Amino acid sequence: MLPQPLQEIQTRVRHEQDTLQWRQHYAVRAGCEATVSETVHAHGLRHCRYRGMAKTHVQHVLTAAGTNIIRLSGHFPPGTSPPRRPPSRQPIQATPSNPD
Repeated sequence: MLPQPLQEIQTRVRHEQDTLQWRQHYAVRAGCEATVSETVHAHGLRHCRYRGMAKTHVQHVLTAAGTNIIRLSGHFPPGTSPPRRPPSRQPIQATPSNPD
């Protein structure tokens, strides 16, 4: 059991966590934490192959790019592509007319 002042703070914070506003705010952090966790566990981001800040930075950038490519590849099954908008008409193009 916590001392009363700490118990009151804990109770208040737990009630705040039940609000929609808090959950929306926390969802941003949860997404960031998931990305960091993925790069650490799946791609070995904590272990650098190189020495020096410049080479380490390049490795981190390439690891992040690779993570994004892997994530993007999961959005569309092989052989499919994202839906495309119809091309917009240019000002020079005339609309098809009906010659009567």
